[in-house]
Amino acid sequence: MRLKKYKVVIISALASFIFLLGTGFKSDFFEIAKQIEIFNTLFKEMNLNYVDQTNPAQLMDTAIKEMLDDLDPYTVYLNEQDAETYKIRIAGEYSGIGASIKRTPKKNVVLEVFKGYPADKAGLKAGDEIIKINNQSTADNKEDISELLKGAKETDIPITYKRQGKEKTITVKRAEIEIDAVPFYGKINDNTGYIALIKFNKKAFSQTRDALEDLKSQGVEKIVLDLRENPGGLLKEAVDIVGLFVPKDQVVVTTKSRIKKFNKTYSTKNKAIDTKIPLAILIDQHSASASEIVAGALQDYDRAVVVGTRS
Repeated sequence: MRLKKYKVVIISALASFIFLLGTGFKSDFFEIAKQIEIFNTLFKEMNLNYVDQTNPAQLMDTAIKEMLDDLDPYTVYLNEQDAETYKIRIAGEYSGIGASIKRTPKKNVVLEVFKGYPADKAGLKAGDEIIKINNQSTADNKEDISELLKGAKETDIPITYKRQGKEKTITVKRAEIEIDAVPFYGKINDNTGYIALIKFNKKAFSQTRDALEDLKSQGVEKIVLDLRENPGGLLKEAVDIVGLFVPKDQVVVTTKSRIKKFNKTYSTKNKAIDTKIPLAILIDQHSASASEIVAGALQDYDRAVVVGTRS
């Protein structure tokens, strides 16, 4: 009887869901309801009877992510923490200590300290091993401890680190951290410029444009655009960056959906800065999403040579 009750609730919810989305799922209605009923029963029984204590929220999060991962690399689910991380990535700013931490199999090591930010002012240096955050050991923490260092602006966080065998505890006051999409650009030689683009956040287009204009003012006649290790980000920024090198109103990318009204074509909107300057794009196996769009579009328009490994 309990299963029948659940079935009524599930079917009612599904009916509302399908009504909102249109006719796309109508033919699969009963199959969807059946599979959700199976999953609901399994999920309940597992949480009630599994030999060890379970975390229902974590189990559901894993189930959803694994299901979507089976479809393709681009359909993803963002839980609350993921959504916050995503906002930080696209906005290009967050509140933290201003350091990059890398986890090795045995320890957490400071990879880079950003000059002028709280970690730098407190004396933290690259190579320091972080052993405690907020008086809690990081030894058994298998997650990215960088998340533990983020928090509200102007709040204090005690950090214990080890340097050359000696432990020291410092208190760091969090501050607003800005993440540059273009952390570096310059001249390789007298006539070749180099632009490192590491993220497609809200600053990507403006910083790439400014770097390009500055390099051209220095007499640069060729450009190397480095997209290695760039995991992507905002589609609009990618389209606008392509527009720096190709004329206005050129199609860059199209998105297609089972529902036709969601199909969309993205074209360059602004006047290009230079449609003739020779351009080389560096990519590697970690160049993804928006990086692939920029590299692919500029290659298709014969505006760039793509160099590196498969993305």
